[in-house]
Amino acid sequence: MRLLIAIQDCDTRISGIRAKLKAGPERIQDLKEDIERLAHTLNEGMDRLKECERSAREFERAIEDLDQRLKKAEVKLSNITSNKEYKAALKEIEALKREKTGLEDRLIEFMEEIETLKGECKAREKELNEGNRQFERDRDAVLKEQAALNAELETFQEKKARFSKDIDVDIKKRYDYLSDKKGGLAVTPVIRGICQACHLGIPPQTFNELIRGDTLMNCPNCSRIIYWGEDERFENKEALLQGVSRHVGAG
Repeated sequence: MRLLIAIQDCDTRISGIRAKLKAGPERIQDLKEDIERLAHTLNEGMDRLKECERSAREFERAIEDLDQRLKKAEVKLSNITSNKEYKAALKEIEALKREKTGLEDRLIEFMEEIETLKGECKAREKELNEGNRQFERDRDAVLKEQAALNAELETFQEKKARFSKDIDVDIKKRYDYLSDKKGGLAVTPVIRGICQACHLGIPPQTFNELIRGDTLMNCPNCSRIIYWGEDERFENKEALLQGVSRHVGAG
């Protein structure tokens, strides 16, 4: 029974370590995706900034072109002698001025948006740089944890292998079958008459037989291998495991 408890403990720990090992790469991927989102947001802002700057330059060129046309129109106006032609020239100049005012208003809007975008992009770039540094720290911490977990996994796998060599072959097959069918939990204590795996009570007669410890027993409800959890030989799990390890090592 002590060996079965020890093997179950190893399997439980191995299962927990593997779950953590699986979570490590997922955590790194989540961190990477956070950085990619920050980079995408920054790139969108930079693209919009370039677009606004390009539009602003086009409006500046259009305004410069209107200035030239206005100068020519004003020169033409000064040389006109006909009243009809003079009125037509004035009308042209007023239209050019209105068009120029409209372009200047649009240029101001783009310049304001450019200033806003520059501030936002600068803030996002800073956030991205800080995010990259934090990502490297978090990634290194995860990788360090993964290395420690792999070492711990190897330790418990070796322990399980040692314990398994000392147990009866048929009992080990029984254990493996239950472990496979019961989600990795083949051995469980019974405390105060309650199976700690299925949380159902076992019949009093079965419980009395369990306390005597004359034979290997299974829970009548969930079929797992059970032992009396209040037995002083099994209550201190760490002491039990250390004792098994010393016994197996000596063997």
